[in-house]
Amino acid sequence: MSNNQNNKSSFSMSSSVSFSSSSTASNNNNGAQSVSGTRSSRTSYTDASGSRVVSENQKFGEPATREERRYDAQGRQMLGGGGGAGRIEDVSEDDKQKEKDRLYEEKMEDEYAKREGGA
Repeated sequence: MSNNQNNKSSFSMSSSVSFSSSSTASNNNNGAQSVSGTRSSRTSYTDASGSRVVSENQKFGEPATREERRYDAQGRQMLGGGGGAGRIEDVSEDDKQKEKDRLYEEKMEDEYAKREGGA
């Protein structure tokens, strides 16, 4: 009888997400109200090859920024050529496009609803 060994490969990945936001509304001496605030999120992914941390931040009225950092399995930060590692980028255009796409989908749904209703 042959001695068969099971070749098992294991894969393990973990992730965590945290969000925070704050806002303040205040009146100035002229009675005008001003609003300020921030939102941020941090997501980390870990597997056998290392980890990736994505941070997104946005101040009220300003475009959002996204930063991604990669670390090897020993915890050393991987610099350059790491798929955008350590790069901060403006993601406001992505948000604008998502909003345009959402509005377009709503209009199309309304058009289909009109046609189905015999209008």
